[in-house]
Amino acid sequence: MEETKNQQALDYHSMGRPGKIEVIATKPCITSRDLSLAYSPGVAQPCLKIAENPDDVFNYTAKGNLVAVVSNGTAVLGLGNIGPLASKPVMEGKGVLFKKFADVDVYDIELNADTVDEMVTAVKALEPTFGGINLEDIKAPECFEVETRLQEIMDIPVFHDDQHGTAIIATAGFVNALELTKRDIAKTKIVFSGAGAASMAIGKLFFRLGVKPENLIMCDSKGVIYKGRKEGMNKYKEEFAVDTKLRTLEDALDGADAFMGCSAKGVVSKKMVKSMAKNPIIFAMANPDPEITPEEVAEVRSDAIMATGRTDYPNQVNNVLGFPFIFRGALDVRARKINEEMKIAAVYALADLAKEEVPDNVRMSYGGEEFKFGANYIIPKPFDKRVLTRVAPAVAKAAMETGVARKEITDFQQYALDLEARMGQGAEFMRKVRSRLSTEKKKKIVFSEGSNQRILQAVSILQEEGKIEPILLGNPEFIRNKMSDLGLKNILDLEIINPSHSENFKDYYFSYHQARQRKGATLSLSEDLMKRGNYFASMMVSKGHADGMITGTTQNYPDCFSPIMRVLGGSGDKTTGVMIMVFKHRVLFLADCTAQRNPNAQELSDIALSTTTLYRNLMQREPSVAFVSYSNFGSNSNEDTLKMKKAVQITKERDPQLEIDGEMQADVAVNEKIRKNLFKFSTLDKDADILIFPDLQSANISYKLLGQLADCTPIGPVLAPMKYSANIVQRTSSIEEIVNMSHVTALISDLHKK
Repeated sequence: MEETKNQQALDYHSMGRPGKIEVIATKPCITSRDLSLAYSPGVAQPCLKIAENPDDVFNYTAKGNLVAVVSNGTAVLGLGNIGPLASKPVMEGKGVLFKKFADVDVYDIELNADTVDEMVTAVKALEPTFGGINLEDIKAPECFEVETRLQEIMDIPVFHDDQHGTAIIATAGFVNALELTKRDIAKTKIVFSGAGAASMAIGKLFFRLGVKPENLIMCDSKGVIYKGRKEGMNKYKEEFAVDTKLRTLEDALDGADAFMGCSAKGVVSKKMVKSMAKNPIIFAMANPDPEITPEEVAEVRSDAIMATGRTDYPNQVNNVLGFPFIFRGALDVRARKINEEMKIAAVYALADLAKEEVPDNVRMSYGGEEFKFGANYIIPKPFDKRVLTRVAPAVAKAAMETGVARKEITDFQQYALDLEARMGQGAEFMRKVRSRLSTEKKKKIVFSEGSNQRILQAVSILQEEGKIEPILLGNPEFIRNKMSDLGLKNILDLEIINPSHSENFKDYYFSYHQARQRKGATLSLSEDLMKRGNYFASMMVSKGHADGMITGTTQNYPDCFSPIMRVLGGSGDKTTGVMIMVFKHRVLFLADCTAQRNPNAQELSDIALSTTTLYRNLMQREPSVAFVSYSNFGSNSNEDTLKMKKAVQITKERDPQLEIDGEMQADVAVNEKIRKNLFKFSTLDKDADILIFPDLQSANISYKLLGQLADCTPIGPVLAPMKYSANIVQRTSSIEEIVNMSHVTALISDLHKK
């Protein structure tokens, strides 16, 4: 198993393009004009502006959003002094986290620099390029000296994350633990195991928040750091030396209120924990294995509040909660440094966030787990997107108040909205969909493939969210056994219906026979069909016994489409399959992707108007619609392109207010620059939100390619127009995509009723 995991890690880093990062141009470079603006001669203009006014570098270059992650590889991620070259995967990973969580761009820089002087000289020389410096994995005590000297001589933020990142997150959790245990910080007795960068940074923050120096006992591998000790001491440890007769970690922990561990596996015993004061606070943060595990603590104490550095335990002290958002706030006000006030602002922003009600999207990111402020939730989760809009503004405001900001933010409410927007529309789109669903009146969604593992895992998330009431079809005993095997105890009481044993079974197949007896549906055939999940689920929706249905995880699309159409939709040639493609900075609706093979001009107009109605309902704004082709406004004239041109004319007549144009090629539809350069007459004032394809083949190929090769989340296909809400997910859909589709299905049902 361990060998398999190791190989998977190697494959992850080596597959495709080696490494985890790349540089992407933010401006077009398509034409010779673009090239002349990007480089010679156009680049001379911003150069001259910056020469006249150095602060203009923030207006004309990426400096204001660029951070250097710098290491010499002397203390790498529990691996020790493995050197700068071997540290590069870690530094690339740090860049990924900066980008993922706060949209901060990073160059990782690994230096062949073993001494403090070499490090300081090299990093100082980088100042013109970067808006901030993140020092990483530099061994102590050199890391203290490097950071201190660079902070003194550089005019941009320098932040050693191994010290301050851990300190900020741990302190936020500690503040909340003090509140829960009703302790006075000035009287709290704390013991540290480990005297490295992180421990010392935590200790200094504790002092600033009110911990008395005499109440903080720090231990290293030699024991307690006390005044007069000679062995293994340096000037940094001297700051934490206290007058005490205590000499060992075991001595220090006797009667202590709190423990902070940044040391090594297993250094704390159950006996030591048992000797601590009532309601002890235990932060065992050694990685990958803590000083003592939560299971071991639980054997001797039921009153402890515990945190670790691991994801598989509650209260993870994870640096990703700090550094991306701290730099985001510092960069956005062009701060000269990250000072103590900014760090403390981050501490309280995180501590306060843990007390807020946790939204559905956070619980969904963690498998539907419930989070509520208390002993098992004193630190927010890394995938809580609110961290960005809480920590970055707090840091920016503190920078302004302490005079280290070169730029003012006047409207922090708008700043928070801007932060959300820069992270893209993907999460925002689904957040809006979920927020429109009521928790008071849950939507009943029936899943025809009730025994499918992905369905069960998705349903578990939906059940925890509390906005959808799932119903499963299948053999109840088999499904509940599968739930137990998967550890999904929260859905064991869910309603499960075996179609042929349902009290409604006879009514359903009689109704189906009555509706389709002149289309070949004999009574016996109707009875046989109603035993099948898709027919039964469709009839549940038709009868109002469910608000919507989801199918498709195990079956071909036609096998799902036909039953839905026969029960709910009438003739299939009037139904459109719309794929919602959620990119970082735009949402595109593609149609028709699944239903009509080769629609004529009138049918294409129907597709466009059905998709437009769906867009208006889900996005709550007016769309821009493009009919796409291999022709641009008559550049090719034949039956296929004339069909698209005629469809545009018909649609304009039917909805004169709709912003619509075509026929046009796909790049023209989604790129305003191309459109304005080549086709100034186009009536599209913005890039298309909806793309109408000439036939099923081109639409299906397009959405499949985008879904696999582009950085986007596909949702759909959503069937429209439909009197009822019934949708078919793709057989390859992930759990997240099934959950998303369920939310969309529930919202469409709600909109139909309204």
